Amino acid sequence: MTGLIVTVPLVVTVVALVWLVQLADFVTQGLDQRLIGRRVPGLGIAVTLVVVLASGALASNVLGKRILQRGDRLLLHVPLFRTIYAPVKQLISAFSPDNAAGFKKVVLVEHESGRFVLGFLTKEFKIDRGNGPEPMIAVYVPTNHLYLGDVLVCPASRAAYPDLTVEEGVRVFLTGGMAIPGTIEAARADLGKRGRAG
Repeated sequence: MTGLIVTVPLVVTVVALVWLVQLADFVTQGLDQRLIGRRVPGLGIAVTLVVVLASGALASNVLGKRILQRGDRLLLHVPLFRTIYAPVKQLISAFSPDNAAGFKKVVLVEHESGRFVLGFLTKEFKIDRGNGPEPMIAVYVPTNHLYLGDVLVCPASRAAYPDLTVEEGVRVFLTGGMAIPGTIEAARADLGKRGRAG
């Protein structure tokens, strides 16, 4: 069992990387023969890296953002494609620190029962139930491999903010809690406002 625990993640990672390299080489198959006249090993990886870097450079300027937004709108009109593209894009962009609609912080919410729920802060807002505005937060709590989960809405006063980055929080969920550090410092809501994205 110990051997399986050690080797299975390694094998899965290697297989995924090999598959990605083979896919990149398949897409660019014959390109090196036509351009250079001989086979160039690893050309697919190089082309993939160039395309990814060029896309990032294009998306970081004003004109590129407009082009990508129009492309997104066109893709979202294709019925079968949008059912896959839209959720995947939302999930990926949720982890981007530049995305105002993404996960902002890891949150630890305390229930009245004394239990704690770990999740990601997605929104801060106020609600008025007749006694003046109350600060509230929306917390996304993954229940199945991050892409499925529940939205917990609660008073901001019930939240604490552990000293975990969003990436570390993702790791906690993917490992079933095994990646939680031995000691966590968590500031209460009134102490954590300075560190929160608005």
